[in-house]
Amino acid sequence: MEQKRKPRSFNAGQGKQKAESKTINRRLKPTDSEGKIINRRFQPTDAESGTRKPRPSNRSPHTSNRSPQTSNLTPRTSSRKPLTLTLKPQTSNLTPHTSNLKPHTSHRKRRDITAESAILTEIVELRRREGRAAPKKQKILSLEHEEKFGPIRLNKYISNSGICSRRDADILIETGAIQVNGQIVTELGTKVMPTDEVRYGDRILQREKPVYLLLNKPKDYITTMEDERDRKHVLQLVKGACKERIYPVGRLDKNTTGLLLFTNDGEMTKKLTHPKHGIRKIYYVELNKNLAQADFDKIAEGIELSDGEIKVDEIAYAGETKREIGITLHSGRNRIVRRIFEQLGYQVEKLDRVVFAGLTKKDLPRGKYRFLSEAEINILKMSIQ
Repeated sequence: MEQKRKPRSFNAGQGKQKAESKTINRRLKPTDSEGKIINRRFQPTDAESGTRKPRPSNRSPHTSNRSPQTSNLTPRTSSRKPLTLTLKPQTSNLTPHTSNLKPHTSHRKRRDITAESAILTEIVELRRREGRAAPKKQKILSLEHEEKFGPIRLNKYISNSGICSRRDADILIETGAIQVNGQIVTELGTKVMPTDEVRYGDRILQREKPVYLLLNKPKDYITTMEDERDRKHVLQLVKGACKERIYPVGRLDKNTTGLLLFTNDGEMTKKLTHPKHGIRKIYYVELNKNLAQADFDKIAEGIELSDGEIKVDEIAYAGETKREIGITLHSGRNRIVRRIFEQLGYQVEKLDRVVFAGLTKKDLPRGKYRFLSEAEINILKMSIQ
């Protein structure tokens, strides 16, 4: 089945434009003398020579009748003279500046350290021969060192001793109740050194706040501040416990265990160690054999030793056997308990101080220490009154 073609739409305006454009193009194309359009590609050739005929042209060959243009103008000459400038050198009445400075040299002279060292060595040797030492540099001390070893205001010194506040200390100073090195001081702001003796009435005051520490001493430790033979001592057990300088009150033998008090209160130490204050000490004793009743009575009545008679405050059997003894006394003589039993022919195998000035070793293991409570400090002060 044949398909019908759609009729082409004719636009009258479009056909008119095409006709006009053809006319315009034909006008622009080159034509010959008869008005025919010349085809540039296919120009007619000469039959005889076979060469292409020259293209006809409507234009006549250009021939110019003009003669070369010549100018009647004469070159312009100027009557002015050329300008010439002459510069004179500038002269100044000022004298040229001359500098006395030496030219800067970048290389500095190197020091001869060896020669300087030799000179310094000679100076030091000369001073030594003359007995003059080299000047010592002043040490830069810390604030803690200055607080501990330097001068301190008197009211702070009194306050640190624990008897009153600074304000009350000023009142004591103004009323003349404080003595420094035996002289009454009434001027506020006075400073004292650690080596000065400060008294309030009959009491010697300590610079630091009083510290009280109780140690349960183990065996094989000696009671001393230091030892030349490098033996173990009690201060090694309380090292670093406090920043204050503390020392033991009384002493215990190397083989004796039990309570040992440490403090920095010198007045308290003096009263605790003096026999007139009657500080009670209780010891637990283990002997090498049973204590006979006759010897028990002799100790209770008093026994004569090489340095005088000694009477105990109390004696009793403290265990299942008669080898265990409890003894109470207030004497502070050296090795007094051991000497009492050795005088009667007994050997002390174990000696332990269980009570000192009302203080006990309750909840205090062997080799450990603790600070006293306020109640215990009050007990301690009451025991020396």
